[in-house]
Amino acid sequence: MSSSPAQLGALAATDQLFFDRPDATLGRDDAQKLTRTALEGMEDGELFLEYRESESLSLDDGVIRAASFNTSSGFGLRAVLGEETGFAHSDELSRASLLRAVDAVGAVRAGRSGQMAAPPRATNQRLYTAANPLGDTDFAARSGLLSAIDAYARGKDSRVVQVMASLSGEWQAVQIIRADGGRTADLRPLVRLNVSVVVEQDGKRESGSYGLGGRYEINRLLGEETWQGAVDEALRQAQVALQAQAAPAGEMEVVLGAGWPGILLHEAVGHGLEGDFNRKGTSVFAGRIGTRVASPGVTVIDDGTLPDRRGSLTVDDEGTPTGRTTLIEDGILQGYLQDRLNARLMGVAPTGNGRRQSYAHMPLPRMTNTIMLPGNATTEEMIRSVKRGLYAVHFGGGQVDITSGKFVFATSEAYLIEDGRVTVPVKGATLIGSGAEAMSQVSMIGGNLELDPGIGTCGKAGQGVPVGVGQPTLKMTGLTVGGTA
Repeated sequence: MSSSPAQLGALAATDQLFFDRPDATLGRDDAQKLTRTALEGMEDGELFLEYRESESLSLDDGVIRAASFNTSSGFGLRAVLGEETGFAHSDELSRASLLRAVDAVGAVRAGRSGQMAAPPRATNQRLYTAANPLGDTDFAARSGLLSAIDAYARGKDSRVVQVMASLSGEWQAVQIIRADGGRTADLRPLVRLNVSVVVEQDGKRESGSYGLGGRYEINRLLGEETWQGAVDEALRQAQVALQAQAAPAGEMEVVLGAGWPGILLHEAVGHGLEGDFNRKGTSVFAGRIGTRVASPGVTVIDDGTLPDRRGSLTVDDEGTPTGRTTLIEDGILQGYLQDRLNARLMGVAPTGNGRRQSYAHMPLPRMTNTIMLPGNATTEEMIRSVKRGLYAVHFGGGQVDITSGKFVFATSEAYLIEDGRVTVPVKGATLIGSGAEAMSQVSMIGGNLELDPGIGTCGKAGQGVPVGVGQPTLKMTGLTVGGTA
């Protein structure tokens, strides 16, 4: 496949950053030749070049408390032979630094040799703007937005005693060079707005928060309707929390809201379906392809091709185009998320899920946008079917053990369901269970699929990458709820 105009443009832009500057000390020809030398006799690997600009502003109580702007650049050179990997990185883009890296990664060879795996296929897709989002507006406009958020929140409710807001953006430019001289480039914007509000009534304080973002221009966050909507939602959550009672504990039916509650799916199921855990046999889903792992009707995909979404990528950090990978279909396990290394060792095709935090990190199989597809039930039907249970609308933190699949998630907004009706808000509720079991406890699936607003960051092996989640409203039976009542 020939390179598209977008790919040619990305290559030209990254060449300007890495090779064609007047002060550049690494030439394109040298980079290609040294990569070929480093990967001679290897089975896979690449030179990953990165340039990143990032800015962050934060406000607390009407004052800009922190403002930062950073640039970074560097390379990571990886050589793979069998299961072994040699990796070296540097923040110095020079021929001398790359030569030292070539010597370092060669240690993995140890007298052995292999045949280089086929390169990733080319792609003509473009999922987001290539423009640097930090160039859309001036600093005064961005800092003015945070001040406007503070004034708007306090004007909405006299009980507001604290407002915190932050606005961040980054632009990442990457180029990936392979042993055959093939080059792939990507230009990635990422923006995010967070709002947190604290309200006080009769000596009691509660908070609410909301965030949104994605791979688009920062101007989209500066629109009045957008940022006011974020403040309204954060304030609504805080107001609800003021009325919340202590949550009961015990085994009960739970209705999960649409959208961000998909973080439970991400943590409890998604990580267990990443290729490295399954190749090594440490996941509860290892060796179970073709078997039932969830209730009928449960279909889970990972889709990195959704335009403008936080977890989307035109190509992953190995140069493989992202795709729409079906993980579970109608309750049956279909496959895993694969980077190139684990896919090769497992005898399957990579799925475009090789991701890394930066040039200083090796790629790992990671999620992009992990989504449960909709069914045909309505939220009202689910609520009416519950005698006594919990309606969990928003989640805070959570954790999962990959080997056992056991998870604990804290709700940030939840309500009691009594006799088929949503009644009082509750606080302190946690959901406790096992990912594999939880997917078999799904009894009703709504038709109202929603994606999260663009706030997810996933941690694995010390690396954080932006991700997305989504799901319709779900009813689950027999979940354990931890409470404070």
